[in-house]
Amino acid sequence: MLTSIRPAVVMIALFTALLGVAYPLAVTGVAQVAFPTQAGGSLVHNKAGAVVGSALIGQRFSEPVYLHPRPSAAGEGYDASSSSGSNLGPLSPDLIARVQRDADALRSEAAGRAIPADAVTASASGLDPDISPAYAEFQIDRIATARGVPADEVRQVIQQHIKGRTFGVLGQPRVNVLLTNRALDARFAGAGAH
Repeated sequence: MLTSIRPAVVMIALFTALLGVAYPLAVTGVAQVAFPTQAGGSLVHNKAGAVVGSALIGQRFSEPVYLHPRPSAAGEGYDASSSSGSNLGPLSPDLIARVQRDADALRSEAAGRAIPADAVTASASGLDPDISPAYAEFQIDRIATARGVPADEVRQVIQQHIKGRTFGVLGQPRVNVLLTNRALDARFAGAGAH
């Protein structure tokens, strides 16, 4: 019996060492060398070097001088420890009521324009760091007014931060909210930014 068990134990130990230790360490090492920013969480730092967020995780911005992100269904909103969608179906009265409330809140800003879908719908994770170029464009007048700068200057900053489709075919064009807000602060320092 011992001769039957020994090969199984040796194989378990070998594959545990190989696939449970060596392979993860090799992949982590390659990632740290080849993609150090991404492997470190795509952290965004301020001028003092303090971490202000991650380019991969959405966070709440509610001041009028900033781009606002998509609504979040993660916990009480933008809670990375409770990342998930609402799991409400498209015919759910709760979802319909929440979308209606969000749309009503944006109607004064809309000025007759269509409200982009991502302005009132949460992403599957509730932590999407990006918004559509249409939703970013929708917010330009509010940001320009709050900062006291021409709308065309705000538009330039936003257009510089539009990322195209991945590899030209995957996904949709997008605007990273945190990175664009940092660029707005840098461009319009002292113009209503906090």
